[in-house]
Amino acid sequence: MTEAPEKIRCDACPVMCYIAPGQTGACDRYANAAGRIVRTDPVVMLTHALETGHRIVRFAARDWDGDPMPAEAMPADIAVTGIGSGTTYPDYKPAPFIVSSRLDGADMVTVVTEAIFSYCGVKVKIDTDRFLGPEGAVVRAEGEPVGHVTTAEYGSQMLSLGGVHHLTGGSKAEGRVTCAAMLALCNGDAVTLVIDGGSTVTVQAGQPPIVDGRPERRMRVGCGSATIGMFASQWRGLVDEVVVVDDHITGVVSEHQAGKVLGWEPTGIKIKGHRSTPGRYFRVSEPGLGWGGTKLTDPLDILGEWNPKKGARPGLRLLMVSTTGEEFAYYTLDDALIPQPQPLPDSLKATVGLIDENCEPSLCTVLFMGGAGGSLRAGVTKNPVRLTRSVQSGATRLTSGGAECYIWPGGGITFMVDVTRLPKGAFGYVPTPALVAPLEFTLPRDAYLAMGGHDAAVRSLDEIMAEGGEYPTAARLEPWRSDGL
Repeated sequence: MTEAPEKIRCDACPVMCYIAPGQTGACDRYANAAGRIVRTDPVVMLTHALETGHRIVRFAARDWDGDPMPAEAMPADIAVTGIGSGTTYPDYKPAPFIVSSRLDGADMVTVVTEAIFSYCGVKVKIDTDRFLGPEGAVVRAEGEPVGHVTTAEYGSQMLSLGGVHHLTGGSKAEGRVTCAAMLALCNGDAVTLVIDGGSTVTVQAGQPPIVDGRPERRMRVGCGSATIGMFASQWRGLVDEVVVVDDHITGVVSEHQAGKVLGWEPTGIKIKGHRSTPGRYFRVSEPGLGWGGTKLTDPLDILGEWNPKKGARPGLRLLMVSTTGEEFAYYTLDDALIPQPQPLPDSLKATVGLIDENCEPSLCTVLFMGGAGGSLRAGVTKNPVRLTRSVQSGATRLTSGGAECYIWPGGGITFMVDVTRLPKGAFGYVPTPALVAPLEFTLPRDAYLAMGGHDAAVRSLDEIMAEGGEYPTAARLEPWRSDGL
């Protein structure tokens, strides 16, 4: 009777799969190749220009049969990234690659790893004035809660997705869907999200959002008041009154400071809304998908009766326009002081077009945010807090897949990175569930040793090219098993 092939256990993440020969684990990132755990994707190398460069020896050097980069063709600034490097979770051993190099004559060390993040999320900036949902509303993917609407910023709606409570604090379905949605967003794929009490939004990094089936085209030039400030001088003499409709601050040129400075005559207009300062009105409408992010389909709904004692007169010319220039209407007052629609004069078409021209393309921005704490620091140094202090002080440069990161002040190593700055497919997952993101820590070699770095595990790029991703001898590993600080 033939015995079944022996499975071996993978310790690259907390799932610790038993993997049969020729098969991969639950994450599809590690496989059993003839009794050895190997990383199924090659390590990615980048040039200084962050162009995806060359791929080098697979993790554990499986099936490598040639030199991926002839020495004479290798750029001097080639760098190994964490993409495809694998992990050493739990990090009681050195990180997968600790690479020595020389930069401007200085001896440097770059510690390369793929980090497992249970504590992570994505921050999504959606360039639109459209109402997506009330602040704090639950955001869902496939019916599962994956985040919430957070505070809006100038011209953009903001979502906060993921986080440990959605990944591991809810049902299995919630964790699975949250992980899948974040992974897709981080790898540049489109994800459709439904906001409680709001819209259905398709989000993709670097692409226009699709709100309730409608692709957004433009991010607003500014609020209604700002638009008045920018273009009042160009309307002077062409029209008697301009109202820029906006969900946040609707502007009225004749009352606005810009209009007063330019000598604009009063028009007797009345706006239904909360007057802030002259020419600036809040809450002219509820938020929505209409003019300037309001519910308005007819802008005249925000106007009250015109006052002839304050300048209203038959024939007065009125332009109403949204903050993107996508909606506009032109009217004249009749004998009863009621606005009557008229074709937009050619003289005003250029000014409306200028608003549109000054609006930037509406895009989605996805920032991955993670806390690089816990045991991954032990893969860098035997005294983990020294790595935290070094990153916070700027002595150690943290990158993700070669991309610059923003490091949050305060405790720990909490960072954000724009996912469009990483090569495609840079993020992975493990079914705990958690996301896997590439990290690189770069610092002078003497500073690395001073923080308790794994000196015996440091290798040159040439050694890594020749030996692959495994530490080739027990002698090389022995020092880190016993040394300490």
